[in-house]
Amino acid sequence: MAPAPSGRRRSRFSPLTRQIFLYLFGLLPAVLVLSQGMANMLGPNPVSACLHEFGRWAFRFLLISLAVSPIRRFAKLDFMVYRRPLGLLAFTYAALHVVFYAGVARHFDTHVLWKDFTSRPFLTFGLLTFLILLVLALTSTRRAIMALGRRWAKLHKLVYVAMILASVHYTIAFKTWHVEPFIYAALAAGLLALRLVPKQTKRVA
Repeated sequence: MAPAPSGRRRSRFSPLTRQIFLYLFGLLPAVLVLSQGMANMLGPNPVSACLHEFGRWAFRFLLISLAVSPIRRFAKLDFMVYRRPLGLLAFTYAALHVVFYAGVARHFDTHVLWKDFTSRPFLTFGLLTFLILLVLALTSTRRAIMALGRRWAKLHKLVYVAMILASVHYTIAFKTWHVEPFIYAALAAGLLALRLVPKQTKRVA
């Protein structure tokens, strides 16, 4: 007799394989933006367009990664296996954002970079966000998790600080009014607020 089908279907791909697929799929926007830039399809200032797109995608993936836990808690949908590649995608796009700013836009000119940082406060918030994401990315491996033990969970709560810093960085980056940064900041605030909702304890009859 054939074995009875189980209630839950097993994926043909391992969790690691699915994480790799998601990460590679998440890089497609970067490929598209770079392709458009090289084809002169991003307007008169393609470097600036790439810079801002990478920053937005970093923010988007950071938001999505922070949404995984509330979705599991409130919607009972478990996407925890994808949280690590989502976080790594946020870091990857943040790194592209920094490289395009410091390398492509400023040509690693320390004098210009120093002048920017001393006259544009939003850059400090952006740099702090990137450094936190860098630490989290470097400690996202299984070896790091085992080495840090209980400290790992405490360390990775810095992602909430990164979200706040990223929101400030984005909202004060423009000299003129832009509504999009405030939408992103509101989404970030909502995700952080959901973590403050007390968990319901089951009553024993």
